[in-house]
Amino acid sequence: METSRTYEGACFCGAVGIAVTGEPAAMGYCHCDSCRRWSAGPVNAFTLWKPESVRVTRGADQLASYHKTPNSHRKWCRACGGHVLTEHPGMGLVDVYAAVIPSFPFAGAVHVNYQETVLPLKDGLPKLKDVPAELGGSGAVLPE
Repeated sequence: METSRTYEGACFCGAVGIAVTGEPAAMGYCHCDSCRRWSAGPVNAFTLWKPESVRVTRGADQLASYHKTPNSHRKWCRACGGHVLTEHPGMGLVDVYAAVIPSFPFAGAVHVNYQETVLPLKDGLPKLKDVPAELGGSGAVLPE
């Protein structure tokens, strides 16, 4: 009998703990303006999970939420401001930022929203206009 592995992480100060179990639905790099502004970086590494695979293990009362659009409900720690996750209701998935779960063996397989990039990367991975078709996007591939 195979058991699913659980990976634990936390916000910047550790007040909010999080655990993910099993395998993500997808992982990669987002280049959209919203993710760049939210992460304060030129690209954001994501891991997308089914909601039942994500648990807040401590500090749920410390989570604050903001959603500029109905597509993304971003959550962070009230104590330190550290970003923790984003719920994507339309996709039925939760993005737990790769940096929040340091023991998880992140292996990005795709770049999404690449037409918005400010940091062109030549790594041989597919560069998509939006998100993969199976996640509700066009699946259109852009040149590297």
